[in-house]
Amino acid sequence: MLARADELGAVSEEPDRLVRRFGTPALARAADRVAGWMEEAGLTVRRDAVGNLVGRTGGAGPALVLGSHLDTVPNAGRYDGPLGILVGLAVVERLSAGGARPAVPLEVAAFADEEGTRFGTAYLGSAAFAGSFDRAWLDLADDEGVTLGSAILEAGGDPEAATSGPAPSLAGYLEVHIEQGPVLERDGLPVGVVSAIAGQTRVRVVVRGEAGHAGTVPMAARRDALAAAAEVVLAVERAGRGTDGLVATVGALELSPNVGNVVPGEARLLLDVRHADDAVRARAAGTIRADVERIASARGVDASWTLRYDTPAVELAAGLRGRLEAAVEAAGHPVTSLVSGAGHDAVMLSRVCPAAMLFVRCAGGISHDPRESVEEADVAVAIDVVERFLRSL
Repeated sequence: MLARADELGAVSEEPDRLVRRFGTPALARAADRVAGWMEEAGLTVRRDAVGNLVGRTGGAGPALVLGSHLDTVPNAGRYDGPLGILVGLAVVERLSAGGARPAVPLEVAAFADEEGTRFGTAYLGSAAFAGSFDRAWLDLADDEGVTLGSAILEAGGDPEAATSGPAPSLAGYLEVHIEQGPVLERDGLPVGVVSAIAGQTRVRVVVRGEAGHAGTVPMAARRDALAAAAEVVLAVERAGRGTDGLVATVGALELSPNVGNVVPGEARLLLDVRHADDAVRARAAGTIRADVERIASARGVDASWTLRYDTPAVELAAGLRGRLEAAVEAAGHPVTSLVSGAGHDAVMLSRVCPAAMLFVRCAGGISHDPRESVEEADVAVAIDVVERFLRSL
């Protein structure tokens, strides 16, 4: 499985770093390689309207889906996404080699886009798979002006079919993923069962002051957008530190004009607030917004607040979680539960079927980075746990 991850890690849009965005030849080449492995494992392979790759075994009826995403962020690691696809495939191969017939039909899914790197559409692939693709997404354009609808067509898909697909009838969904955090490593555990996925609020804040010469505008007369934005950054950090389980981040800050001898007239910030309890998250976002307004008023600048993204927290299915916990225990490992602060395809699948997640320890909690690393022994535990989980159904 790790050799397969290495092979996929070499399939990229760029020669010196791993980048696989939606609708690119690199993503198509990676999907073709995974399709080959699926066919070798005896799975019946299909591609849907947006390029999701699905291999199936076990006859008719609602399937239990094992999967994750095949796309990456720029300068990615090899395991965020592909780990879940390859573990699912490895377990199906193991069951087939042992002559076991699955208790329910199984599908291994490689979703075409979860990161949203090219069009800003997080969960694009799994949304289409789950029958909740937003038609408005088709008009979104990438940095080169190519629309999502055009990209789907160019990749051999069908934009109209993507927007009209019904919600599937599924028995359940299980996603294996690197933890992307330090908890399992800190506790000395190979795997953990995810209890919930935090809700997310993402906001664009634009602070507008007045640009001026750095040497001639008196300090008392300045309406410095960057100074106000700096206060906003610290207010966001205070909110995150002040509430248990809350994370609050300014992930990007841009200035205009962006030169060294001018008082900045405008600052644009991207805010990200997450918590497993939606009420806590909403209160925190409200507090931060009040802080932004207070800072703007005190400094004589204007500030706008535009909600870009808001998704509720997801509590994963108790029944599947219980089976996963039993499988971890049967494999001889302590059971621990974790809340995921990152988004996953399980968010979309949880809308149409019971969903569960298994985290695998990763070195240093590092993800979205070439230094992503997993231990062979931990991956072996994950494969064993998923096989036990499937046999328990």
